[in-house]
Amino acid sequence: MNSGVPLARRAAAEGLAAFALVFAGCGAVVANAEYNGALGAVGVSLVFGLVIMAMIYATGHISGAHINPAVTLAFTLTRHFPPRDAVAYVVAQVIGAILGALVLLAVWPDQPAELGATVPSVGVGSALVYELILTAILMFVIIAVATDTRAVGAAAAIAIGGAVGLDALFGGPVTGASMNPARSLGPALAAWEWQDFWLYLAGPFAGAALGAFAYQAIRGEGDPGTP
Repeated sequence: MNSGVPLARRAAAEGLAAFALVFAGCGAVVANAEYNGALGAVGVSLVFGLVIMAMIYATGHISGAHINPAVTLAFTLTRHFPPRDAVAYVVAQVIGAILGALVLLAVWPDQPAELGATVPSVGVGSALVYELILTAILMFVIIAVATDTRAVGAAAAIAIGGAVGLDALFGGPVTGASMNPARSLGPALAAWEWQDFWLYLAGPFAGAALGAFAYQAIRGEGDPGTP
């Protein structure tokens, strides 16, 4: 994140990145359903990973490229991000995700695949565990490459995009592999699909905090990579 950039511009970058995530990622889910599985589970996972990687490269130097309210909250809880800025980031992420889903709704009024809305294919308890662990893995990678000077900074986007794609590969068929409350909220609102929506808030928020604190614990406060 570039703290010299005004908050409004940083928040705008977050909103644009969240828009791209939903339009591309959920758009891939829609296209896969509409065109007889043309992308497949692997293709959809690849789209989610690639759009995150691209948006980190495009906006990371401006806003830090959180693109996810759970990530913003985790950075705030671990004192890597100011609470005042966090509010603006979360609002922008949510607005961007909703706009992305509304554009998909305008293009696909019949709402194939519920516009990419996340609905679990297993019991609620199992789905909650999946979302928590998926997000914890993602946040563990994010905080490592974002806050530890020993991590290879230039490869951060690849590592984070790879983590998203990996999670989507094995978690997508189970829960939709949201890991991101904004990503789930946009399609849920556009398609009006609210089945078990609460777990896409609880799982990612708890998982992101868990992943962040886990990395803090194994890194140690006095280590050379600690800012």
